[in-house]
Amino acid sequence: MFLLYSLVVSEASVQLDPDSVVPTYRQIVDQIRLHIDQGALSSGDSLPSVRSLATQLGIHFNTAAEAYRELAEEGWIELNHGKRAVVCAARSVPALKTVEAEGLRQRLRNLVAEMRLKGIADKTIEWDVMTTLQR
Repeated sequence: MFLLYSLVVSEASVQLDPDSVVPTYRQIVDQIRLHIDQGALSSGDSLPSVRSLATQLGIHFNTAAEAYRELAEEGWIELNHGKRAVVCAARSVPALKTVEAEGLRQRLRNLVAEMRLKGIADKTIEWDVMTTLQR
């Protein structure tokens, strides 16, 4: 059974696939990070509160809190207790360490493997990656 939970914020949406091998909090982190990077979310934009995010996506409060904590630690959002999360101003990206780069490559390989398992053709995967890189 495939259920898809979705939340729309501004022009950005977060969609969760409970059948994915990617943990729920990681799906949220990756999608919000991508929306910020692509400009769908801008500096100063408000995100739902942790409680609201959890309710709207049908997930546990701690899962939403973990996603927001990671985004805040990475400098993508600012958290203020009792208020909404806010997208931070443009940030400088530190140099990527070799170990971190390899970890990202492994996540990409895992994602491609998951897409193949779901029946997505290699040409479609290639097109998706190329389209994403051009943004």
